[in-house]
Amino acid sequence: MKDNLPEKAAIVQRDRETYAIAPHLPGGIVDPATLRKIADVAEKYGAAALKATSAQRIAIVGLKEEDLDAAWADLGMKPGAAIGLCVRSVKFCPGTTFCKQGKQDAVGLGLKLDEKYHGMSMPSKFKMAVSGCPNSCAEPAIKDIGIMGTAKGYTLMVGGAAAAMPRIAEVVAKELSEEEVLEAVDRIISFYKSSGTKKRLGKFIEEMGLEEFKKQVGL
Repeated sequence: MKDNLPEKAAIVQRDRETYAIAPHLPGGIVDPATLRKIADVAEKYGAAALKATSAQRIAIVGLKEEDLDAAWADLGMKPGAAIGLCVRSVKFCPGTTFCKQGKQDAVGLGLKLDEKYHGMSMPSKFKMAVSGCPNSCAEPAIKDIGIMGTAKGYTLMVGGAAAAMPRIAEVVAKELSEEEVLEAVDRIISFYKSSGTKKRLGKFIEEMGLEEFKKQVGL
């Protein structure tokens, strides 16, 4: 029985014969030329479908194993981190860049986090999100690290998950500047990586206790 092919960034599909790949599109922001390239590759290799994913990517679904290397070569793009124990995605909304509701620059902060952390090895699966206002379109309350913009700055949340046992993230700081968010995220990730745990961040915090976790990461 076939399985995922991490070295080709390919996820086996239900038929156990074909694969899906998803080039990395930070925040789902993409230009027309890139969209055409993705469509051209899907058409060239007979993909079954193109699927917009929850990680703000476009998956090319239903590729044959023998076509995976050529498809990636034609794309000329980095793969999205959809497999393994790593930072899978940094999801972010349009924020003040495009949205009339935006209170903070979700795109600018999201891109900085994506550049630094996307694909980074972690003790468990790890997801991040930045929303530019309390409408929370990027769903920060169900991410390992969630950031929500308000009129007074950013609210920082930790330990969320939308898994088989869902968990709402807990607020650990409010009214932060972008610089303060970046510094806090770096401390959280450094502490988590050095902890020796294999549990997802929310479970790790439950075992330690939120107040002790905040003390350890300087919040």
